[in-house]
Amino acid sequence: LSRTRSCGQWFDRVGPAASRARRSAPAGVPAPRHTGLRHPAGLRDHTGLRHPAGLRDPSGLRPARGVGAAAPGPGPVVAATRAAARGVRRRGRLRPRRYPDRAMPAYLDHAASTPMRPEAVDAMLPYLRDHYGNPSGAHTVARAARRAIDEARDTVAEALGVEPREVVFTGGGTEADNLAVFGTHDRVGGVLVGSAVEHHAVLEPIEARGGRFVTVDARGVVDLVALAAVLDESRDAGATVSLVSVMLANNEVGTVQPLDQVAAVVRRHAPDALLHTDAVQAVQWTDAAARVRAADLVSISGHKFGGPKGVGALVMRGRAASRVAPRAVGGGQEAERRSGTQNVAGIVALATALAITTETRVATVERVGKLRDRLVEGLLATVDGLIETGVERDAAGIPDRRHKVAGIAHVCVPGIESESLLFLLEKHEVYASAASSCASGASQPSHVLAAMGVPREQAIGSLRLSLGWASTDADVDAALEAVPPAVERLRRFA
Repeated sequence: LSRTRSCGQWFDRVGPAASRARRSAPAGVPAPRHTGLRHPAGLRDHTGLRHPAGLRDPSGLRPARGVGAAAPGPGPVVAATRAAARGVRRRGRLRPRRYPDRAMPAYLDHAASTPMRPEAVDAMLPYLRDHYGNPSGAHTVARAARRAIDEARDTVAEALGVEPREVVFTGGGTEADNLAVFGTHDRVGGVLVGSAVEHHAVLEPIEARGGRFVTVDARGVVDLVALAAVLDESRDAGATVSLVSVMLANNEVGTVQPLDQVAAVVRRHAPDALLHTDAVQAVQWTDAAARVRAADLVSISGHKFGGPKGVGALVMRGRAASRVAPRAVGGGQEAERRSGTQNVAGIVALATALAITTETRVATVERVGKLRDRLVEGLLATVDGLIETGVERDAAGIPDRRHKVAGIAHVCVPGIESESLLFLLEKHEVYASAASSCASGASQPSHVLAAMGVPREQAIGSLRLSLGWASTDADVDAALEAVPPAVERLRRFA
C-alpha cells in the first residue's frame, strides 16, 4: 500500500510539469508527451520496466510521432499503479475514502516519527539550496556552513543544559546510542549494564558485548534494588562496570524513569561507571535539561520532536569525552569523536525544532495530555476488557499516569492480534502501531511488555496510539470511532 501511494504521489507531481511542457510547445511543434527525460536503451526507470531504444518517460507515455499523432494511454503497470493510488491527492495529501468529513487521516504514530515543524523546514532549505559548502573547508562558503553548525550546537546545548563542546552531532538516535555503548566498551572495556526495557539500539549492543540487564516493575520503572544488586555482583566478581544505560522515557509504553535515583545508585555502587540515557522519546515531553543533568551521555533524535530524519546528537559530558572511542574515523569532524561531513541542513533544522519544542513544551504537554486521557478513557468505556498498560488506578478508579509521557497511550486488547487490528484501522485511515514484532510467522510480544510481566495472550493484542505536537481532537475522535467496531469485528470472527 505504501509503495502504491508513494508512486501515486510521484505521478501527481510529474503530471503538472508535463502539462506545462505541453502548453508551452511552439505552434507547429509536436506537443511533448513526456517530462523531457531521454532513456538510453536498456535503462530501467522507477517502475522497474526496461526501456527499448528511443523514448519513454517515467509516466509510461511514449512521445508523439509527428504532428497530431494520438498519444497512447499509459502502460499496464502505470495504469494499475494509478488505479491503486486513487486515494492520493496532488502534493501527497491523502483523500479520505471512508470519512468525507475528515480533511486528513488520523496519524497516531508520533512515537515512530513526527511531522516536521514548518519552521524547521524553512530553516533547512537555504542549506539545501544556497549554502552548500563543506563545513570542513577554509573558504567563505565553507565557513558559512561551519558557522551554522556552531550556532545550532549552541542552541542544542542550551536546550539540554550542557556546554556546546559536549554536543556531538550524529546520524540519528540509533547511531548516538551505538556510539555511547560500543564506544565506551571499545575504550575502557568492563561490564555493560542496561534496563530490560531499553530500545534495541541499546539492547543489542549490550547483548553483543555480553552485558547484563536489570528488571523493571509492572509500570516499566527500573527496579533500583535489582540495579544495585547487579552492580554489586559485578564488583564482587572482580569486574568493573563501565557503563549503565537507562532510557529516560520508554518508546513503547511511555514510562519515564527516575534518572536522578538511578544516578545515585550508580554513583554509590559503581562510581567509575558512566551513566547513559536514551532521551529520544523524552525531549519533547520532559524538562530535558533538568532530567538529564545526572547523565554522562545523552542521546536525542531530530525526527521525534519535529526535526528531520537522519540527524541526532550524543551529549558527552565531562569525563565521558575521554572514555568513549569514536566509531567513525577518517575525517576528524566533531572534534574527532564522529568523523564524516556533517549534515548541515539537518543539524540546523534539528536545532530549530528543539528550540521551538523547548519553548512550547509546557503548553504542548498540557494540551496533548488531555487528548491522551480522553483517548484512553474513551477506549476503556467502549471496548470490553481493554487494559491500559502500566497504569494503576486507586480505589475510586482514578488512574495515575504521572510516570508516563503525555504523548503515548498504550493499551492491550485481549482476544485479538495487533496486526489484524492495525490492518482494519488503516482501512479507516487511522494510523497507529503495535509496538510488537513478528518472528517466524508467529506473533510475539515485545521485550518491553515481557519485561513488565504482561501475559503473552494479552501482549499480542497491544496497541500504541502516540500523539505529538501536531495532534488534534479530530485525531482522537477518529480513533474512538474506528477502534471499537474494529475490535468487535475481530472478536466476532476469532
